[in-house]
Amino acid sequence: MSKQAFSVFSPVELTSSVVFASPHSGSDYDSAFLQTSILDAQQIRSSEDAFVDQLFADVTRFGAPLLTAHKPRAFLDLNRAIEELDPALIEGVSRRGPNPRVASGLGVIPRVVANGRAIYRGKMQQQEAHQRIQQYWHPYHTALQGLMRQAQGRFGHAILIDCHSMPHEAVATLPARGAAPPEVVLGDRFGSSAGTVVMDQVEAAFVGAGLRVARNAPFAGAYITRTYGRPSRGQHAVQVEIDRSLYMNETEVCPNENFAAFRELLGQVAGVIAGIKTDETNLPLAAE
Repeated sequence: MSKQAFSVFSPVELTSSVVFASPHSGSDYDSAFLQTSILDAQQIRSSEDAFVDQLFADVTRFGAPLLTAHKPRAFLDLNRAIEELDPALIEGVSRRGPNPRVASGLGVIPRVVANGRAIYRGKMQQQEAHQRIQQYWHPYHTALQGLMRQAQGRFGHAILIDCHSMPHEAVATLPARGAAPPEVVLGDRFGSSAGTVVMDQVEAAFVGAGLRVARNAPFAGAYITRTYGRPSRGQHAVQVEIDRSLYMNETEVCPNENFAAFRELLGQVAGVIAGIKTDETNLPLAAE
């Protein structure tokens, strides 16, 4: 089993306060993991934000770093807190109270993939769960924290663009209200994880590229935006969800004929986002 948790792609010169990250595009499905699953190699990829890391690969050209995870979401969900352990999956874990994510099988160690399909036949030992967290969750978040500190130290503020993809059906089934469904959903937890000036500029970048954009519905952001978004301290976090049908065949989990053109379009969007300016100066850090 590979023990490398992430990759950081750094620009030749850091000129942007923006950090791009892709926590769910990992595709290192090692044989040991696949052997524990009742799903085949195609089914288990249904929760993966496939190719999102490739879509944003050009951000280093604009002076911004890109952080990508190696392990897939089905193995470990980096957008969950380490306390979100599922008692229905992991032996000896006690129930902590209502948690809809854990209850639905989408804790830090997922029990299911898309459409509620079970990953495992039985339960997992706590030691295995904690080993995954220690080897892959902590290193990824340590790297992300470091990139955010680097940006804020250089520019006085830091902006995290947390890059994801969403199944087409997630937006296709939204109430129409006379308009076509969004192609991009931006989440700032209803204003709590990013300042208005930042969020407006991120939205304008996508709209300027001709994409339909919605905010916070049906996705407002989860652990990462909640943890890294502290606008009052000059730390902003925006979750970006992109309709998978724009660039990939969701059934076959492969790029479609529009992939290259859409990747180029997102490169232009990323270039605009990397140039976002705020009116913030260096802010004194308060004790947590």
